[in-house]
Parts: sequence; C-alpha cells; structure tokens
Amino acid sequence: MTSPVWPVIVLPLVSSAVLLLCGSRTDRWGHLLGTAASLASFGCAAVLFVGMLGRGGEERAVHERLFSWVPVGDLRVDFGLQLDQLSMCFVLLITGVGSLIHIYSIGYMKEDAGRRRFYAYLNLFLAAMLLLVLADNYLGLYMGWEGVGLASYLLIGFWSHKPSAATAATKAFVVNRVGDVGLVLAVILMLTHVGTVDYDGVFQAAPRLGEGTLTAIGLMLLLAACGKSAQVPLQSWLGDAMEGPTPVSALIHAATMVTAGVYLIVRSGPVFDLAPHAQTAVVVVGAVTLLFGAVIGCAKDDIKKALAASTMSQIGYMVLAAGLGPAGYGFAIMHLLTHGFFKAGLFLGAGSVMHAMDDEVNMRRYGGLRKALPVTFVTFGLGYLAIIGIPPLAGFFSKDGIIEVALGAGGVKGVILGAATIVGAGITAFYMTRVMLMTFFGEKRWAASAHPHEAPAVMTWPMILLAVGSVTAGGALAIGGTLQHWLEPVVGADEIHHVLPVWAVTAIVLAVVAVGIAVAHRMYRTERIRTVASEWVSPMTHAARRDLYGDAVNEALIARPGHRVTVLLTELDRRGVDGTVEGVARVIAAFSHRIRPLQNGFARSYALSILVGAAAVLASLIVMRSS
Repeated sequence: MTSPVWPVIVLPLVSSAVLLLCGSRTDRWGHLLGTAASLASFGCAAVLFVGMLGRGGEERAVHERLFSWVPVGDLRVDFGLQLDQLSMCFVLLITGVGSLIHIYSIGYMKEDAGRRRFYAYLNLFLAAMLLLVLADNYLGLYMGWEGVGLASYLLIGFWSHKPSAATAATKAFVVNRVGDVGLVLAVILMLTHVGTVDYDGVFQAAPRLGEGTLTAIGLMLLLAACGKSAQVPLQSWLGDAMEGPTPVSALIHAATMVTAGVYLIVRSGPVFDLAPHAQTAVVVVGAVTLLFGAVIGCAKDDIKKALAASTMSQIGYMVLAAGLGPAGYGFAIMHLLTHGFFKAGLFLGAGSVMHAMDDEVNMRRYGGLRKALPVTFVTFGLGYLAIIGIPPLAGFFSKDGIIEVALGAGGVKGVILGAATIVGAGITAFYMTRVMLMTFFGEKRWAASAHPHEAPAVMTWPMILLAVGSVTAGGALAIGGTLQHWLEPVVGADEIHHVLPVWAVTAIVLAVVAVGIAVAHRMYRTERIRTVASEWVSPMTHAARRDLYGDAVNEALIARPGHRVTVLLTELDRRGVDGTVEGVARVIAAFSHRIRPLQNGFARSYALSILVGAAAVLASLIVMRSS
C-alpha cells in the first residue's frame, strides 16, 4: 500500500491558513510553523520517492481520486492527484529547495514586522505549485496555476508601502493574466473536442483530433507558458518582480513559478508531438528568449535584476529543449532541476551580499567582498561555475545536453538552434563573470559607513547545501542516463542525432565560454569600474538597460491600442447604449407630461369620462344593430 499523496499539498496549505487566520497571535512562532510545514511536506515527498523506487517503471505512477468535483450532465471532472516520475521531480524540487529558502528566510526576514505573513504567503505559494504539478487533469492544474499567480502577487508586493513594489506586483499579475487566457482557451478547446480535461483522456484522444485543433491547443498552452515562465513576449514582469524580498526571488526563479511553463509543455508532450507547427513555435520562443535574456543580463548593474535576466535566458534553454520533442524533454527537466540548485544559491548569495551591504543592490558600489564574505563568495562562485557550464558542475551536463539536442535537430534548423544555444552560453559566461568581478573582486567601492559582514549560520547553511547540489546534481542525473530512464515511462525517449562527436561539442562550447570570461575580465577586472554608470553608451547597451524595449513594445502594441479601444467602447456605451435608454426614458417622460392633465383627481371629470365612454359604446351598438 502506497502512502497518500495529498499531505504533501495539505501541510503547507494548512500552515498558511493558520498563519493568516490566527493573525498576530502567531507572530512569535509563525516562521517556525511555516518552516516546519515545508520540511514536513519534503519528508512526505521523500517517503513517496522511496516507495516509487521500490516499484517497477510502469507501476510507479500513483493516482488518487479525492472527490467528484464537476459532475454536470455528461461532464465529470474528479479532483484527483497523479504522482508519476515527472511530477515527482517537481515535488522534490519544490519542497526541498523551498524548505532551504524557508530556513534562510528566518535570518533574512528576522527584523521584518510582517515575517509571519511572509511565511503564510510562502506556504500558499508552495501549496499552489504542488497542486499544479500533482493534479491529474488540466482543470486542477489551472486551479494551482491561478494559486501561484495570486501568491506571486502577494509576495512580489509584500513591501507594498514601496510604490515600486506595488507596481511590480500589479504588473506581474496583469501580464500573467494574459497568459492565463491561453490556458483557459486550451481547456475550452479540450472540453469542446474531447469532452474531458483528464490527462489520460486528452492524450488518448489526441491522435483522433485534427492538426488544426491540436495546433490551436498547443499554441494556447504555449501562451500560458510564456506568461508563467517569462518568455517572449510576456517576459516584461520578471525583472520588476525583484522588488519583493530576495527569498521570494529565489523561490520564484528556482523552485516554483517560472518552472510552471516548462512543466506544462512537457506534461502536454503528446499534444505537441502531434502538432508540429505549435512545436516549432515553442522552439522559436525558447531560442529568442535565451538570447533576449542573456543580452539584457549584460547591462544590469542591479545584482538581482542581472540574475533575473539570467533566469529568463535559462528557462529559454528549457523551453527550446521541450520544443524538440522526446529527445529534448529529459534534458529540459534536467536543466530545470540543476537550475533549481544553482539559481537558488545565486539568489540567496545575492541576498547575503545585500544583507552585508545595507540592502544595496548596485554592483558598482560593491567590489572586493570575497574577503569580507568568504562563505558567500565560495557558494556564489560554485553557482557561477555551474551556470556557465564548467565541468563537472551541474550546469555542464544539462546545458551541453540541450546544445547537443539542438544541433541534432538537423539541417538548417539544427545549425540555427545550435548556434543560438552556443552563443547564449558565451554571453552567459560574460554577464555572470561580470557579476562575479563587480561584486567580489577589484577595489572596494562601498560607502565609508558600510561594514560588510558574513551572514549568520541560518542563512549560510542553506547556501552551502545548494552549492553542494550545484556541484553534484548534474553528474548524478546525467551519468548513465539516470534521469532519462526515470522519465521515459512518462515523456518517452528518442535518440539524439549527433552531428559532431560529444567531445567536439564540449570543446566548442568551452572555447566560447572562455571567450566570454576573457572579455568580461578585460572589461571589469583590469579597468576601473565607475560607481555611477556612464550615460554615454552604445545603442545596444542602452537597449539592454531598457530590457530591449520590452515595456515600450508592450506599451505601443498593447497598452495604448487597448486604452484607445477602451475609450471607444466607453463612449459607445455612454452615447450609444446609455443614450438609447435615456432617449426612450425622455420620450416616455414627455408623453407622460402631456397626458398627465387627464388625471386631475376630480370625481366630476371621471364621471363625465365614464358618461362619454358609455355613450360611445351605446352608439356603436346601435349602429352595428341597424346595419
């Protein structure tokens, strides 16, 4: 008998409800309850994982039907959970990395008056993301999807007294609602053409659906993924989301929100595999975004925004791999898992630097911090080596795997995708080396009043554990095809077409990475770094500082036309609809005013009217009788 799955979700959800409903009475121990609930959820996940290892590949999936959710006519949607090899990867990542972020937050949020509320929102976030990946149908996934959107809004705007935080939360919420429309339309198409939203039912019916229908469903799912995973064209919210507390950034970027879109695409693989046009759109979005985010990261002086651009780029790698079908699904998930370790470590390291520098985020005012923050320097440095793909760290195995799959796409497609992924690796090496050099090396550029100091143990130990994962996770998942074999019963498998020997691809990528490191070293190690960025920069740098005009494009193509349409509809409503109603009312009022004298209240007038009416009736009867 297998252990139940539902406690994994219920534990953080109940703790969130307790912290919110009991209010200030839980202030003293709320952070401990929130952390304990997250750890307990991870413990349940570990038990389920061990139980899954004890069963054969085809018997590992666990289905739980909790209750009948939507019994309407012929439509029946159960509220059920599905724990298989794919969802298990996410459950362990969410609860494991999420628990480390909870522990780190005990120190980071120690002086914050709203710490109890912060932990309530964190656990709401975990519960929603767990529901998203554990639901056995698209309606349950949608419920978790919207829960993640709500929790991200609350956490990004946690310091809502800051106008920038309130604006960033609203922006994230609105942009994600655009993507959510895609998921809603996809669910509607499934109900219309299949009659169910259960994964098994949709995937079994997919071969019988027309390519046009499958393409429409795939494109709507991609739109949803673009919103949650900050992919072009719905990427503009991610940089502004750094206004929330740094642990929120780590949770959003490493373990929860931005991974949701990748999960949606991989989970919906049977749909995309039969819709080549939608699959191509996925690949294009991933390729464009991985370069888009990398270029933006090169020009950011805010350490958190540089890492946010990095996340956009790395998720682009995952989306590209997911768009290449069964050959790429495993590598997409592998990079997602390794990214969970090194990106969480990088963000927590950035939080440690901010903690030491009185919340300063401008890297131009750092410099030489490696001696003052030795633990942060080492752990951040290992995350840096992992993300740029230095062997044998985690990112090397997962990113090089994606590059090989991209090259193996064949023909012109393979050349373009391979070039994009390799160039992206070089740019990644440049901007991450830039972050390292500006923060930990060179001369001290901080204010005289600053006294950098290492973070307390409650913050450094999670960073150390994440650094260990950044070093070991890639090899553990890649050697012998461990993760590929694990996922094969769910996502399938396909052979990679190697156009070059593996060692040749590795050599090319490492050479490009070395160039990126050398250029960054030349620019930021051997030359003096100004504490204030120069206003006289190249057009490309200017564009990157403005996020490649993502907000400007949205303003021009969506916001302004949308405003004009809204004004037009408002005028139509005011002059057309309201005018018609008010016109009818005026006509009736005028007519009423004219006939009002007939009702004067005098009995003699009414008697005369009765007499005249009776005479008219009598006369008409006489006329009719005589005729």
